[in-house]
Amino acid sequence: MKTVIIKYNAGNVQSVMYALDRIGASYLYTDDEAEIRSADKVIFPGVGEASTTMSYLRNVGLDKVIPSLKQPVFGTCVGMQLMCRFSEENNTDCMGIFDVDVKRFPADAGLKVPHMGWNNISGYQSPLTAGLPDNAYVYFVHSYAAPICEYTVASCDYALPFSAMLHKDNFYAAQFHCEISGNAGQQILENFLKL
Repeated sequence: MKTVIIKYNAGNVQSVMYALDRIGASYLYTDDEAEIRSADKVIFPGVGEASTTMSYLRNVGLDKVIPSLKQPVFGTCVGMQLMCRFSEENNTDCMGIFDVDVKRFPADAGLKVPHMGWNNISGYQSPLTAGLPDNAYVYFVHSYAAPICEYTVASCDYALPFSAMLHKDNFYAAQFHCEISGNAGQQILENFLKL
């Protein structure tokens, strides 16, 4: 099986590589369109700011490649947000795979922004969550989130309910960092690779 991690202007990719190493998965880290299109599975991870990251994707043409992929694609953190239609982070037009807008957490809710640390997810409706205990704890670091919508397959609550995971067709996404979410994150990655 050929797994590709998309190489682009985002941080934290090394943690994803370590997580795949731990479960014995081989992978290729590349921005080459032919390599990405020929992969069996594609991972689109990231830590970053929406507008500069989206600008980089446009400059190298990945903004057109990613939405056109037919194999299972898994976006995490900013990867998930860029798969949405729009982000309030610097008013950024994104790829529109998920027809939903990413919004900033309200500053007046009495909670610290960014939402950072361990929180539980619930309402699983995804093959990626097979085998997870109810209300599994995963690790978040984000100031923006997709609201609950028709694509929500797991949710979390921080000031308000939001989408912890999204799914549409061959596109899967998680707002949290699977690669640093312990056993739950490892299970989700393993389930993705088994799709």
